[in-house]
Amino acid sequence: NSISSVKKKTQQQHYMMSEKVGGAEGTKLDEDFKDLERKADVTSKAISDVLCKTTEYLQPNPASRARLTMVNTMSKMRGQVKSPGYPQAEGLLGECMLKYGRDMGEDTNFGGALVEMGEAMKRLAEVKDSLDIDVKQNFIDPFQTIIDKDLKDIQHYLKKLEGRRLDYDYRKKRQGKIPDEELRLAAEKFEESKEAAETSMQNLLDTDVEQVSQLTALVESQLQFHRQSMEVLEELAQRMRERVNEAQSQPRQKRIPVSRPSFDCSEPDDSNGGWNPSAAPPSYPSAAAPSFNRTSSRQKRNSTDQPCCKALYDFEPENDGELGFCEGDVITLTNQIDENWFEGTVHGQTGLFPCSYVEVMVPLRH
Repeated sequence: NSISSVKKKTQQQHYMMSEKVGGAEGTKLDEDFKDLERKADVTSKAISDVLCKTTEYLQPNPASRARLTMVNTMSKMRGQVKSPGYPQAEGLLGECMLKYGRDMGEDTNFGGALVEMGEAMKRLAEVKDSLDIDVKQNFIDPFQTIIDKDLKDIQHYLKKLEGRRLDYDYRKKRQGKIPDEELRLAAEKFEESKEAAETSMQNLLDTDVEQVSQLTALVESQLQFHRQSMEVLEELAQRMRERVNEAQSQPRQKRIPVSRPSFDCSEPDDSNGGWNPSAAPPSYPSAAAPSFNRTSSRQKRNSTDQPCCKALYDFEPENDGELGFCEGDVITLTNQIDENWFEGTVHGQTGLFPCSYVEVMVPLRH
């Protein structure tokens, strides 16, 4: 029952304190168990860290990664099935090239080249999206299952083992004052937990073939990505070379200068560009002397006291609650949501925007 459970936990904590402070000798686990525990611990850390670094490899921009996580969370809360994917750098570059190529005109050499390259970059972004999907299905998801199940099981059994070890040591210390049956049951539970922990750790180490297979799948996905990327780039390079050759083979059109009209700029002999040095300079009453409107240094300091930042790039909002702005805009800071997102106001609008898009001029006060 709950009372005995609380009492048992109190006894365990008391004995743990005795070990730490009083130097009480606890039951030692054998060297084979300790070696197994060390190997399982290294494997657990390897799986967790490699999984984290793989996500950073696929999605290197931390601001985009944080925004995507936030959007996916909001989509799940709203019940939306489909959520936007990670904005690939190749796709963003392709959109930029397409925009300016079409503005120039595809009939121009440079404009047409920009459009062709922009379309190729968009194809590269699609290839990168396929890499993301393949790696997630064949590498990330299997490793995540190990973290969610196998590693959690190991932690559970080790924690349970430590509790039963403390309980067994406590009862062993009171041997002669408690029934022998009580000590025997504590010893059996300790051995039972030790065996369960050993089995869970050994099962993890025995799956090394599966883990190597998942690494192989990661390599195969990367190889496929680079093959497809090479096909797109080779085709694009050939088109660019053809454009250069075509442009060089065409004769340049000679520009015929248009004759300019002549102007008679002659002045009378006594003229000096319309200025007569003998003329008296204009005089102003002392009270009416021309004034120049200059902002004092004190006014300038006061105008920048408010927390603000300057936009380094254009930011187009993709979701409700985000704040759009253009490069060079000065944004009033109202709050920092986390290490990746600010809240601010510009042009009468308030919303969230990524920290990496701005340079802080006057920081928020804490």
